[in-house]
Amino acid sequence: MNKLLILLLPAVFALNAQAQTDPVYMPFGKINNSDLEMTKCDFEPDANAEVLFNKGDVYYDAAFNIEGEYHKRIKIFNDKGKDEANIRIEFYGGNKLEHVTDVQAETINLVNGKPEITKVDKKLIYTQAIDKVRSAIVFSMPNIKPGSVIEYKYKFISQSFSNFPSWDFQERIPTRYSELDTSIPDILYFRETRRAWQPYFKIERHSDARSIGSGTDVVMYNVERENRVLINVPSLNDEPYMRSYADNLLTLHFNLTSVKSTYGVFKSYSDSWAKVGGIIADDEDFGGQLKRKLNGEDVIIAKAKALKTDNEKIAYVFNTVRDVMKWDSVDRWYTTDGTYRAWEKKTGNSAEVNIILYHLLKQSGVKAYPMIVSTRDHGKVAHYNTSLSQFNRAVVYVPVDTTKEYILDATGKYNLYNETPDVLLNSEGLYIDKATDQFDMVYIKRQKPVRQVVMIAADILPESKITGTANIVSYGYNKINNTRRYKTDGEKKYIDFIRNNDNNLKISSLKMNNMEVDTLPLTQDLTFNLELNGSDGNYIYFNPNLFSAMRINPFLSETRSTDIDFGYLNKYELVGRYKLPAGYKIDILPKSGIMIMEDKTISFKRMIAEDEGYVQVRYVIEYKTIHYNRESYNELRQFYKQMHEMLNEQIVLKKG
Repeated sequence: MNKLLILLLPAVFALNAQAQTDPVYMPFGKINNSDLEMTKCDFEPDANAEVLFNKGDVYYDAAFNIEGEYHKRIKIFNDKGKDEANIRIEFYGGNKLEHVTDVQAETINLVNGKPEITKVDKKLIYTQAIDKVRSAIVFSMPNIKPGSVIEYKYKFISQSFSNFPSWDFQERIPTRYSELDTSIPDILYFRETRRAWQPYFKIERHSDARSIGSGTDVVMYNVERENRVLINVPSLNDEPYMRSYADNLLTLHFNLTSVKSTYGVFKSYSDSWAKVGGIIADDEDFGGQLKRKLNGEDVIIAKAKALKTDNEKIAYVFNTVRDVMKWDSVDRWYTTDGTYRAWEKKTGNSAEVNIILYHLLKQSGVKAYPMIVSTRDHGKVAHYNTSLSQFNRAVVYVPVDTTKEYILDATGKYNLYNETPDVLLNSEGLYIDKATDQFDMVYIKRQKPVRQVVMIAADILPESKITGTANIVSYGYNKINNTRRYKTDGEKKYIDFIRNNDNNLKISSLKMNNMEVDTLPLTQDLTFNLELNGSDGNYIYFNPNLFSAMRINPFLSETRSTDIDFGYLNKYELVGRYKLPAGYKIDILPKSGIMIMEDKTISFKRMIAEDEGYVQVRYVIEYKTIHYNRESYNELRQFYKQMHEMLNEQIVLKKG
């Protein structure tokens, strides 16, 4: 199948020009000394580099191939900005339907008041094969130093008239000027999807009359030309609990939905998810792999069939594939080498690993379907944009009953069969039932909150120490994350993580339980002692909030550029019982209280009391929603500030 007929090219062509002075765009090799002399970005002074201009002109030639001309110029301010000199241009070149040509690149430095140009040797411009579908042009700019300006230009050609490239107006560095010119015949209907909170600085439209054919077969049509400009676009950087870079970028996507024929009739393309599902069901690299027999599969299938329940079969087959197969860290909804070869090598991309899982489950009698999804980093699937470019991973969908379903992904060595990977949540997946020609979207979410409970029993000693035991019970994603960290980092580093690298807190023993049992929470039993700073012979100060998942406030910044997405609901609980030392009494005991967000989406309860020589504490933090838009950030930030002040409020003991 020609994947380019339905895939939108990923947005890799972000290009810009000046906004403050005329001309905003300058030809290749021509530059104003003012750009070479500038030492910082006018609208983002702390930036390490800045896109001076980024310009793209995309149009159709006489044969209805898509052509694009791109030119980008970047200013580097300091050593941290030098990474911008490593250039990578990705495209779908594996099947020879897309090409990147005429690459030119150079570095411009100011030497003795004049521009000095160092061109990139064309022998150092390489074409890299990513897989059998995707390729990349890669090169590094020469003679880079603080103050350098780099620029490069190239041409893009696609023989697929449907594969109109996307455009990014925004990057990880600020953009002074971004311009996209498009020329599209009106016989092609594209649905445009613009993700933007910043209005266009300029937008112009006009039509040019054109014709196809000759004599009596001439067809008249118009070319719709559109010029779009954004200026002073701020950088987009990672923020705590930001859903993904892709979900927050200022972008423009084009999705072909229909083509007008010479008789005025429209031919519909991938304008519905059912059509998209039918296309990939017939794709050799997806649907063609679903029934592919694997060497030695009979033994696995026979053992699975001998198990009594579907749940046992799913657990067995899932764990077998997860443990046998190694994911090569490549995410694709389609296979590269095919499932047979991947099984032989015991290594494959996400589609190969999970289509193998689907095949073995199906052969074992489990009602399962292949499904394509988008990971959190790749971006949330927009239901109205029926394009395969929105997906980057294949998984397995198992509808157990009307209230329960499994989304199985064997690429993660610590994934559980009964827990949908958190990187797939809050987006949609397209499942494929080729036997009945059913192809539908499923919204993937986790209904119940993920719990973590900390229970502490400790003695406060007169010499300003605390000794005791703690039991940490982690459910769901907390179990997965803690198990992964423990097995990946080793026990020593994991203990450093538990004690938050606090040198006053020592852990003398740690026991991890149920790491290998999918159906039970992870329990961690530990013994500890803590030196209490600030205490003297008369007073002891201590904070009972030990081993909590809420030790650090992630929302300290006064401003926020992106929405907040926690991914899933959480419920944290800490219960502590601290024995008072002989000869001491409570001098200051924080009050019990409840904090609730105005919209009632987060609550924090603190209960503290003295009980016959003990201090008993209980903290409960519960979430009712996972998403907050950036406009409500100030309210969330103030709530977190007050909550962490309460979490860190100390208890004071006095001698006598």
